[in-house]
Amino acid sequence: VLSKLKSRIAPDKRTAIFDVKSTTAGKQVTVTGTVGFQEQKDAISKELADNGFTNVQNKVNVLYNAVPEGKKWALVKLSVASMRCEGKHAGEMATQGIMGQPVRVLDCTSDWYRVQTPDNYISYVPESSLFCKTEAQMKDWRAAKRYIVNTYCTRLVTEPAGDETVTDLVMGNILEYKAENGEWIQLATPDGRLGWLPKSEVDEFQEWAKRDLDLNLVLKTAHRMLGSGYLWGGTSTKLTDCSGLVKVSYFSSGVILARDASQQALYGLKIKGSEWQKCQFGDLLFFGTKSGRVTHVGIYMQDGKYIHCSGQVKINSLDPKDPTYLYSPLSASRIAGEIGTPYITYVRNHPWYF
Repeated sequence: VLSKLKSRIAPDKRTAIFDVKSTTAGKQVTVTGTVGFQEQKDAISKELADNGFTNVQNKVNVLYNAVPEGKKWALVKLSVASMRCEGKHAGEMATQGIMGQPVRVLDCTSDWYRVQTPDNYISYVPESSLFCKTEAQMKDWRAAKRYIVNTYCTRLVTEPAGDETVTDLVMGNILEYKAENGEWIQLATPDGRLGWLPKSEVDEFQEWAKRDLDLNLVLKTAHRMLGSGYLWGGTSTKLTDCSGLVKVSYFSSGVILARDASQQALYGLKIKGSEWQKCQFGDLLFFGTKSGRVTHVGIYMQDGKYIHCSGQVKINSLDPKDPTYLYSPLSASRIAGEIGTPYITYVRNHPWYF
């Protein structure tokens, strides 16, 4: 019963914590273990009751319930924060968070916080990379006037036209408005550091989020990263992995996608790999093993060409006769027209941002 429930409500350990087991003594069933949220614990009780188990002790630990009120939410306070599979610097990098990205804190019992990002991905990040907030403070942040960085990489400086750095910034960083002076705007990082930036390098966040998907912007963002190296777990304009390039490119047009290539391949309008000629500008192409396991993703351009990050961000062809041919796709997914379906959402519709 529990394994069926897990496959239904927590099928992917990258996006859900559901580590439970049951023991039976006579007619009594005792359930122990750990889940992320109260809804999951409640679902266990309901599922067992629905299957005729009336004498149940649900001793499952709920991580989120143990997080202090002032630490249930946080904003990434660095331009780019490394998020790992384990709570240590030597741990494998899972993903990256970028400044102003909201995260939900699931565990804060050590210097490494276990957090969930807006794409539901779960990883560990140093406490020093975050600025914690209460629910009330998050509500104020969501209502505040904010700006989002629209340029590949820049710096927040101490005064207009100054050269002393407050922090580096990357595309997608979100800061709060404070003041303006001519062509310069004063912004605050999540932890309150103040600095100035040319107005041309940011967009007003609410106005930016109102825009609909622009595939030309998605591909433009990907092209701006041509020649950049590959970083496992990279999800920022500093460096990316293959799915990170896809996420960064689509986020530049206000769309949040799933984190990994194998996750991205599950969503959107599906196209057979053998029918890649049906692909349109901006579709995602998935590659992998002969057994069908997805290990790589790129973005289709046109005329059989696609852009992807494999060693570096580069352009290759799906046409075996083309000298730049590398792989044939397993499948493809169309994002355009599918926003609002699972794991494809506009930032403006995500409750953590607005």
